[in-house]
Amino acid sequence: MTSAAPFSGFCRDCLKELAAPARRCLACGSPRLLSHAELYRLTLAHIDCDAFYASVEKRDNPELADKPVIIGGGKRGVVSTACYIARIHGVRSAMPMFKALEACPEAVVIKPNMEKYSRVGREVRAMMLELTPLVQPLSIDEAFLDLNGTERLHHDPPARTLARFARRVEQEVGITVSVGLSYCKFLAKVASDLQKPRGFSVIGQAEATDFLKERPVTLIWGVGKAFAATLDRDGIRTIGQLQTMEEADLMRRYGSMGQRLYRLSRGQDERSVEIDGEAKSVSSETTFNDDLSRPDELVPHLRHLSEQVALRLRKSELAGQTVVLKLKTADFKLRTRNRRLESPTRLADRIFRVGLQLLEKEVDGTKYRLIGIGVSDLTAPDFADPPDLVDPLGTRRAAAEEAINKLRDKFGKTSVETGYTFGQRRRDQ
Repeated sequence: MTSAAPFSGFCRDCLKELAAPARRCLACGSPRLLSHAELYRLTLAHIDCDAFYASVEKRDNPELADKPVIIGGGKRGVVSTACYIARIHGVRSAMPMFKALEACPEAVVIKPNMEKYSRVGREVRAMMLELTPLVQPLSIDEAFLDLNGTERLHHDPPARTLARFARRVEQEVGITVSVGLSYCKFLAKVASDLQKPRGFSVIGQAEATDFLKERPVTLIWGVGKAFAATLDRDGIRTIGQLQTMEEADLMRRYGSMGQRLYRLSRGQDERSVEIDGEAKSVSSETTFNDDLSRPDELVPHLRHLSEQVALRLRKSELAGQTVVLKLKTADFKLRTRNRRLESPTRLADRIFRVGLQLLEKEVDGTKYRLIGIGVSDLTAPDFADPPDLVDPLGTRRAAAEEAINKLRDKFGKTSVETGYTFGQRRRDQ
């Protein structure tokens, strides 16, 4: 007869160890207790900032604390993030703004401030890297972490290290995070969504199959609406149904996706945390309030977006060698055009001029609801924008842009405007 595993648990607020199951911490009275049979053996985590953009805005304006907040804007725009109060009213990310305001007319709508959000995201990322070098960012506000082997460094198992991290983010950054802890990336990501906000959920290996059994197939990474509809037509709606099927049968039906269904439905995920998961492009886009087709309407937006991309490149100490233009037609068809440069750039003027050449071929009377510009093939800025002997004016424009950047850094982004964008920000407000 084998003895039961020793009880493992602690208080997430004061980190006091628990001697036995309890409803509240005997030391501080907190109900936020964490216990699990595999708690101190699991090392792979997914950390996700709670309603990130909205949380940052509420942090910076305490008057918004008890109000529904939507980050987005424009009657043709979509919701970037909604706080949890707004979500109670049915507001969701990617929902058209007019529908969001129908669901929650009292919501406070705030235009996204990506520069601020990126700054806060980098602050949280730096704190993650203090826990482990194995950090794989998925976006500005979430990442996978592998804390295997960090017990000696932090003098604690990963679960307690993560709880301490969550508490530190809340105290020092002023936002909250949710943590998912498991033995694989798939279930760590699932766990982080279970108890938002301020959540900390654990999914162990012994319980994985039973945990997944009653869940919908859409929980599996890669099963979107279209593929879920295909599975539904085949009578497959729950992960438990997949658990009864053979791998060969699933692969015969769904190809390589069938193998993923087979493995993830059983909690089998051997993907490791990759530290090269940084962004591969920097871009900016805008959705118009009304469809636009004329060059004089589109070009000011292109210039303004090029300046935003250049600013982000400078702040991230990056440059890009391929310029990418993105257009979405009034009937939602996407057009992307790109051109690789001879050398990397971080200059708004250079990004804009290449983007303008790409745009000129698309201005044919087509009405567009969105325009975007960006750069890919990112690299360090060391060899970016060398002096141009063929185009001396390009060197002068680069010097002028540097002078403008210094003025904007000192007096604000709208202190100096080019002829392309003069008054554009006021028209967009």
